[in-house]
Amino acid sequence: MEKKIIQTNAAPAPIGPYSQAVQVGNLLFISGQVAINPADGSIETSDTNRETSQVMENLKAVLTEAGYSFSDVVKTTIFLSDMSLFPAVNETYGKYFTGDYPARETVAVKTLPKNVNVEISMIAAK
Repeated sequence: MEKKIIQTNAAPAPIGPYSQAVQVGNLLFISGQVAINPADGSIETSDTNRETSQVMENLKAVLTEAGYSFSDVVKTTIFLSDMSLFPAVNETYGKYFTGDYPARETVAVKTLPKNVNVEISMIAAK
C-alpha cells in the first residue's frame, strides 16, 4: 500500500524527523500533538483545559486536512506530565466527540516535548 504524508500549516510543524500524519489506505496515523499555537508558536501550559483545547484543535486541523473528522477516530493515546491532570483533560477531550468514543489509553510520563503537560496522538479510519 502507498503511504501519503499529511501536512497542514493549520497545525504546528513537526519539531523533529516525523510527519504530522501518514495515511495508508483508509487509516490515518496522527503524530502526537502538543499545545503549540500554529499561528504564533506560543505554548499554553498554565491552564490544563486551554492546553488540551489547543492540542485537540491541532489534531482537528490534521484530521480536516486529510478529509477525516473526530467521528472517524478509532484510537487515541494521551500522555500526561501528571495523572492529577486527568479530570481536566478528560473533560475537554470529551467535548470533541459525540458518542461512539474511540479506544484510548492515558499514561503519565516523566516529561514531554517542550515541557508541556499534555500530548495526544490518534488513529482514524474511514
